Amino acid sequence: TMDVGISHMNVYTVARTTQGLASFIRASGKGNAERGVAICYDSRNNSRLFAETAAGILANNGIPVYFFEGIRPTPELSFAILHYGCIAGINVTASHNPKEYNGYKVYWDDGAQLPPEHASRVSEAVAQVDLFAVSRLTMEEGIAAGLIRILGAETDEAYLEAVLGCSLADRQTLNEADGLHILYTPLHGTGYRLIPECLKRIGVSNLQTVDEQMIPDGDFPTVLSPNPENPGCFELAIQKAERESIPCKLILASDPDADRIGMAVRCRDGHFKTLNGNQIGALLVEYIIRMRKETNNLPKNGCAIKSLVSSNLFDAVCDAEGVEHINVLTGFKYIGEKIKQWAESGEHTFLFGFEESQGYLSAGYARDKDAVAGCMLAVEMACWHAKNGRSVEDALDALDARYGYYREYTLNKSVSGLNPMETMRGITASLRAKPPKEIAGIPVDCATDYLRDETGLPRADVLYYTLSGGDAVIVRPSGTEPKIKAYILVKGDSEKDADAKIGHYKAAMEELFG
Repeated sequence: TMDVGISHMNVYTVARTTQGLASFIRASGKGNAERGVAICYDSRNNSRLFAETAAGILANNGIPVYFFEGIRPTPELSFAILHYGCIAGINVTASHNPKEYNGYKVYWDDGAQLPPEHASRVSEAVAQVDLFAVSRLTMEEGIAAGLIRILGAETDEAYLEAVLGCSLADRQTLNEADGLHILYTPLHGTGYRLIPECLKRIGVSNLQTVDEQMIPDGDFPTVLSPNPENPGCFELAIQKAERESIPCKLILASDPDADRIGMAVRCRDGHFKTLNGNQIGALLVEYIIRMRKETNNLPKNGCAIKSLVSSNLFDAVCDAEGVEHINVLTGFKYIGEKIKQWAESGEHTFLFGFEESQGYLSAGYARDKDAVAGCMLAVEMACWHAKNGRSVEDALDALDARYGYYREYTLNKSVSGLNPMETMRGITASLRAKPPKEIAGIPVDCATDYLRDETGLPRADVLYYTLSGGDAVIVRPSGTEPKIKAYILVKGDSEKDADAKIGHYKAAMEELFG
């Protein structure tokens, strides 16, 4: 939260952290500092102030800065790091968190967030910095000295060109967009300009927007929390569609830093249904694979990636289509690492990556999830189904019919106190000390501890319980909020059966968390 004190976001903690990062960059290798750091920020209160603070400190350390002239989507920062060959990047954002929050994300030269070993070394460097003894240049001084370069339309154009390079649909398919009457909201965030522009460039000529939410505003006055995972974020959009009698069939939303998308579709009964991240991910990977097959553009070594807490429906779709797929730890940086690894080795061609928290990416131009490309692909997917006589609701029903009733639920237990991270680690430590033998009466067949067991993935505070029958419960601390999470993954014989399983496991985990 933004407040005074060393455990909050303020200019002092931002300055101290940036000085630690500058020291790490200077010690990381010859010539690294000269490559510069890209800095981006979102629409949150104080985001520009914190970004300018970071820029001035880097410039004072002789490290060039590529500073965006205004708010931009997170994926554009990742793109800019690669595009300009920067050694690192900083994004001042708290993503989809409530208005009281802000955050400081650090990226490395591969365009992905810092790997754990780098993050540890930056933290060590930060610990050596006197909170009140950090010097910096003003923005004006940095620009005059040639150390701060302002990024604008030229970077936007390069980024949009890369995003549009992911488009798979032909003109005939995209002509269906007019019949969808698409409605979009950026939830007062950074997607307000580039997402409509991207959709316009693929041929969406009648895009409607939620005007009240097109205004960037760090107070997010029209939503309780600017998270497109929450159905409440679609309330104004649905009201607009119904009030103005727009024959809208698809509503899209992006979070404040435009790296996650939300989606609502009009159903046969006339009401709107909001989709969760797993449903969107399954629809998108199916569309991408099948469209690539239709156009003879599916690489033989193609591979899709998801986080291990995301739906196993993704795996089922890939298996049925004959496409290899892998799991990685939660955090898009792990998907980014695979993209970099495969680009260097040629082992696989990256097809698509997703996290259940509604983050998607389909090419290596960036190494973080991208709502601009996500919205474009969602529109293409809906158009593709429409061309084939299906609604998005029909497409979801077809997934159930073909693969079974995969359902998921994420239980969040909020943690308070001065050191919530320590409290969360205590909860997982207690589960390690006394592993559950059953959950909701179903035996635990396999308990995998990603902190101790050899899994082939980096060590992480994650506990994965595979239950008799194939369902799973995964426990991990959140990396962005003071919450301990339990991810429940089930497959049922029917929707009722799957929902009943979710209810039993949820009650058991609530009792286990206390």
